[in-house]
This record gives sequence, structure tokens and C-alpha cells, in this order.
Amino acid sequence: MPVRKVNPTSAGRRNMSLFDFSDLTTDKPEKSLVCFKRSKGGRNNQGRLTVRHKGGGHKQKYRIIDFRRDKHGIPGVIATIEYDPNRNTRICLVQYVDGEKRYILAPHGIKVGANVMSGPNSEIQIGNALPLRNIPLGTMVHNVELTLGRGGQLGRSAGVQIQLLAKEGNMATLRLPSGEMRLVNMNCMATIGQLGNTDAKNVRLGKAGRKRWMGIKPANRGVAMNAVDHPHGGGEGKSPIGGKPQTPWGKPAMGYKTRRGTRPSDKFIVKRRTK
Repeated sequence: MPVRKVNPTSAGRRNMSLFDFSDLTTDKPEKSLVCFKRSKGGRNNQGRLTVRHKGGGHKQKYRIIDFRRDKHGIPGVIATIEYDPNRNTRICLVQYVDGEKRYILAPHGIKVGANVMSGPNSEIQIGNALPLRNIPLGTMVHNVELTLGRGGQLGRSAGVQIQLLAKEGNMATLRLPSGEMRLVNMNCMATIGQLGNTDAKNVRLGKAGRKRWMGIKPANRGVAMNAVDHPHGGGEGKSPIGGKPQTPWGKPAMGYKTRRGTRPSDKFIVKRRTK
């Protein structure tokens, strides 16, 4: 979807860019697939702030997305392509022949009126979901399951595509956008095609207010704080950080691996990420 610039009528709009939303077909979501979403403001169940820089923002309602694609063998038609405030890609409403409606992530190039289906016997076409076993090598996919029946967990962001590289035994080798190569069970479901809204990365917010509308609060520099508040803080005038860059809790801030220990799934990583 194209990104448009606006007239520089103010400093905030001078470098701002927006979507033109020309690909959307409606601005009203399906009521049966929308539920209330409470803003947590970065707080846990005890009301304590556990994630900084979150809070405020525009009120949102959650769209219930079908990540499992488990209506096997039942054809559906794309009824609408819609905006979803909870993700940077678009979603589309599928009207199945049995009367049920579900939201799915909108692949790049999908049009209203297109037919989609899920299941092992589905055709290899954009928007169809099949087990990796039934997908030809070299195909680009998204919304890939990691665990059978859990629903898609890999490749759910705008413009993402995952390549199916190889099949051996009961495992398929995938190349993720990060460069990581990973083994996934061949019975796991994946959806054909690249995800849409590929220009999402090109949008420039232009002003701090747009970030606040998203529910993201300002992040203050550690060197501007007092010594009691941050390891970089304190000193007279403009002071250096006085050592290695650290987080507020004393952990290294640059180049430090944050993956939490070894996991049982590590054996499925063929090659670590490069990005």
C-alpha cells in the first residue's frame, strides 16, 4: 500500500508520512469477531510497573484472528480487507460457505472476492493454508506453526515471508527473515504467500504525539538522571557514563545476549539469526 506525504504546514508534519489506506474496503469491523481490550499501561496483576514506557494511547478493540486455520476443506471468500490497530499488517474477513466468518492475516496481493481454503488438499495459491508437507520447496509462506495445533507463531508481521528450503524425515527447514534457519515439523500449518502492507517500515511518524497515540511513553536517557536512578546518572554538568553502557539494572546494554539460557527447542535451530 502506498505511503503518502503531507504538506509541511507545521514542524510535526514536515517529515510525516501516512498510509493512504486505499487497500481497505471498510472501516467497520465484524462485531462478532471484536472484543474489549483493556489497557494495562505496563503493569502486572499486582499493579506494579514491570514494563517501562507504556501507557496512554488511543483506545483499541481486539480483533479475533484465526491463526490456526483449522476449517479444513471448507471454501471461503474474502469479504473485506480491514485495518487492525493491534498489528502492522492488514486483516481480511473470510466468509465460509457454512456461514461462519473469521479474520485471517491479509497476504500481499489478496483481493476481495478471492477464494481461500485450508487443509492438505488445498491448492498452492495465495491465502491458502496447508501443512508444510504439502507445500513445494522454495515456496514463500507466513503464519507458520511451531507446535502442532497451536496456531501460527512465525511470520505474522507486515511484509514478512518465510522460505521453505528443505524436507527431511518428518522435519522441514525454514529460512526466517532474520536469517535464522530452523527445523519445523512438516505437519505444522503454514499460509501461502507474503504478508501485505509491505510499506509499513517506510512510515515516518513525524512527531512525538503519534508515538503517544500508540501507547508508547518517552524514554529518558540514563546520563540525564541522578545516580540513584541509573548507573549512568550523576556527576557535575555533562558527564560521561563512566564505564560500560548498562541498563538501569546493571546489565550490559550493548551486544549482550538476552536469550534466556538453553531451551529444548535449541536443537531445532540449524543456523542462528544474522539480523
